[in-house]
Parts: sequence; C-alpha cells; structure tokens
Amino acid sequence: MPGAEFLDLPARTAKPRGTGITHVLDRGLPLEHCAGLLDAGGAYIDVWKFGWGISYLDPNLPAKLDLLARHRVLASPGGTLLEIAWAQGRAAAFLDWAGACGFPCVEVSAGTVSMSPGDKQELIRAAARRFIVLAEVGSKEPGARMTPGQWAEVTSRDLDAGATWVLAEGRASGTVGLYAPSGEVREDIVDALVAVTGPGLIVFEAPRETQQAWFVRRFGPDVNLANVAPGDGLGLETLRLGLRADTFTARTPGAPWAHKV
Repeated sequence: MPGAEFLDLPARTAKPRGTGITHVLDRGLPLEHCAGLLDAGGAYIDVWKFGWGISYLDPNLPAKLDLLARHRVLASPGGTLLEIAWAQGRAAAFLDWAGACGFPCVEVSAGTVSMSPGDKQELIRAAARRFIVLAEVGSKEPGARMTPGQWAEVTSRDLDAGATWVLAEGRASGTVGLYAPSGEVREDIVDALVAVTGPGLIVFEAPRETQQAWFVRRFGPDVNLANVAPGDGLGLETLRLGLRADTFTARTPGAPWAHKV
C-alpha cells in the first residue's frame, strides 16, 4: 500500500525541489485529464510546461494554473510563444500577460526565430526580474550541430544573465540537440555542460525512457529531466529510485553517485 517503507531506496529531494526536478510537457491536455494525472503523480512533478503556444489558446488556462498551484507544480508557458512575442516587438507585453495569468516560470529560447546571444541574454535578464527562468540551449534543427564548447559557452552566459536552470535541447522527439538521430545520448555535450556548472543547474530534455534511464544511471536519482510526458511522472520516479530493471543495478557500490544514496 502507499506509504510502505520496507525497501532501501535512494534519498530524494523533497518539493519544492531545486534539483531532481521532473519537468513535463503538456501538448494540450483537457482539464479533467490534468486533474487525474496530478492526483496520481503530482507529488513527482515539479514543472509543467504548456508546449508551444498552447497557453495562449487554452480556455481552461486559469483553472489549470490553479490546479497546478494546489499541487505545488510550477507552470511555464512554452519558449516558442515568447520567441514569437519578441519577434513582434511584444516581449514586454508577454511578460505582463504571463505575470497576470500567474505563471511563476517562463522559458527563454532562441530555436524558432533569429535571435542573437546578446538579445537572448537581455531577454533572460528582463524575465528574471519577475520569474523563475528556464533558458533553453541547443538547436532544434537536425542539421545544426553546435560543438560541445558552444553548448558550454551559451550555458555559462545564460546562467550569468539570470537563468535559474538551463534546459538542454532534445525536443519532444529526443532525436536532436543532446541526441543523435537514433536517440543515442551525445556524451560529449553532456560532459561539456556538466563541466560548466555541474548537473544541478542543467535540465536535460529526455522524452524517451531509455534516455531518462541513461541520465539516472549517470547522475543518480536527483538528475533534472524535462520533456517528460505528463502521464509518466510516476513511472519516471520508479526509474529514479531503482525500482525498475533499467536502473536497479545503478545502485550497486561503486556507482558514480553511490555516496549520495
């Protein structure tokens, strides 16, 4: 039954978490579906991203934001929406709207419109005065391959500009940015990001279970993971705690993070 305590499990940070966050991607779920998912797995979800421009259109946005707040889940509009507002000269209006709606977080990205690094960092600074900022790093284009050094440089600058976390791009498909087209993790990029700041300030977009398991095995239960399906929050927690074959052996002595357990 829930609440059982007879197993030896890794220690986990508690909500509100700064590390070990699970960031989910809402593709337009009905309010009733959201309520059911949060009742089942809300304790294991930390950030709820309204993908793309969905928050701008969703008639149930106020009710969803209230529901998320009651479950202590941070809500964030998609970075694409802010990019479009910025491209139209309406970034300030977007931030006013997000604040009036009650969003505690915003995402600042530069994957849809042409935005210089300086413009992006200025936008981060403006947003950080009022919101928790997730700054996305990496390209959404399959053919655009940034070097690990470029990933590291942008990450450092975005954090210096005021971002709370950096989102490492993997898209909803898990086939670009951090990943090869096959979905395999590009370890050189991960190493470069972690060298800048450690894993605690990086949120790795990892939509596939195999990718989530890879990061848990590499960094332990309190790795930050994003673009998780809203219905997978509870399942991801079993990966974090070694309650699945994919990560159970990661808790053996000698694992890189075993001293944290």
